[in-house]
Amino acid sequence: MRFRGKEYDGEGITIAVIDSGINVNDPRLSDTHIEGWNIALGATGHALLGADFHDENGHGTEVAVAIHKVAPKAKLLAVKIMGARLKTSADLMAAGIETSTRNGAQVINMSLGTPNMGKALLLRDCCALAVENDSVVLAAAHPMGDRAYPADLPETVGVASHKDCPLEKFYYFAPHRFPRKEWGNLTGKFLAHGFAVEREPGGRKPYRSSSMATAYLAGKTACLRQALPNETSTGVVEVLKRLALTPVPEIGYA
Repeated sequence: MRFRGKEYDGEGITIAVIDSGINVNDPRLSDTHIEGWNIALGATGHALLGADFHDENGHGTEVAVAIHKVAPKAKLLAVKIMGARLKTSADLMAAGIETSTRNGAQVINMSLGTPNMGKALLLRDCCALAVENDSVVLAAAHPMGDRAYPADLPETVGVASHKDCPLEKFYYFAPHRFPRKEWGNLTGKFLAHGFAVEREPGGRKPYRSSSMATAYLAGKTACLRQALPNETSTGVVEVLKRLALTPVPEIGYA
């Protein structure tokens, strides 16, 4: 990523990928430093960490590849909270955010969310803890524009996608330009490229939508953290807002 006349690649930055795990044998990630765990909830509701973070679905790996494309030197921290069917819970999301924070992630990527407003406070507490520990939390917005948490929390960077948004550019729906009464849940969110890196011929259809957009913006955030080592997490988000383009009225959820 180019910033102030120099190129940055995320070196020295740790990005947590809270998802379905990462396949460390994927050739597209062969030169990437990857560590991680899986998280499950015990009978008492406590989070249990395990060493196996292998991706049973492929989604987390595609998210990791998208991040790697933008920030190839960043360290990836796989936090597996989903299996082959991509099912999880808000409690596991919260555990994933807290685990990422306590293990030094400067950028936390969540390409998922929940519409359950009853769990919003739990997720907000974990996101607030992350920000207090100088982490930037990025979360995928609902693909149809409905409410989703943690993307709709003030402590997070919510990210939506659009089919015409190029990989190298991103937009920001500033509240003073795009009031919520007219723009709903797009207000205050970023808009980024929403398609996964192309696969080899014969592979499955590429993942798309806000989950991939979040990954690309997480990579850019890591590059900014590298470029601005003395800047706080909230300061980095403000720089992101200044770098973002202003959307045209026709742009919206895809």
